[in-house]
Amino acid sequence: MYPHERSLVKRMKDRPFALLGINSDINREKTREVCKAKQLTWRSWWDRNTSGLIATAWNISGWPTVYILDHKGVIRAKSVGYKDFDPLIDRLVEEAEASTKDSPTKD
Repeated sequence: MYPHERSLVKRMKDRPFALLGINSDINREKTREVCKAKQLTWRSWWDRNTSGLIATAWNISGWPTVYILDHKGVIRAKSVGYKDFDPLIDRLVEEAEASTKDSPTKD
């Protein structure tokens, strides 16, 4: 998924979008090596495995697990395994952009 994630981050640059990752390599140093080798530019945390603190809190039972949240923090989709969420992401980013245009500005 890394090549697709890299292209998604690049495509969404300067838009209301954030990609966050959780890694489950057994060894924390291995995770750092993978992030560097795969050119992961987004924020990523290490959680050991599906019984780690983050995985437990988010009910992750397998990797990859993908959550899509909207600009209000509402979970709009979840998938264990790869699924093409690009159309949903595009729509949610457009909604986020529209909501900032409709919001009154403070002087």
